[in-house]
Amino acid sequence: MLDLLAEGLSNGQIAQRLYISTKTASVHVSAILRKLGVASRTEAAVLATRQVA
Repeated sequence: MLDLLAEGLSNGQIAQRLYISTKTASVHVSAILRKLGVASRTEAAVLATRQVA
């Protein structure tokens, strides 16, 4: 899911791609942000990009 977040997708778009509800996507995104220790989707995307490079 972090890869979808890094693509810049909204919770609704992530939900559609994964065939889950928007609320479920939102809960997962929040958990990812918390586990990474970041305050925003942008920070999470930067971390994801650095891990790939």
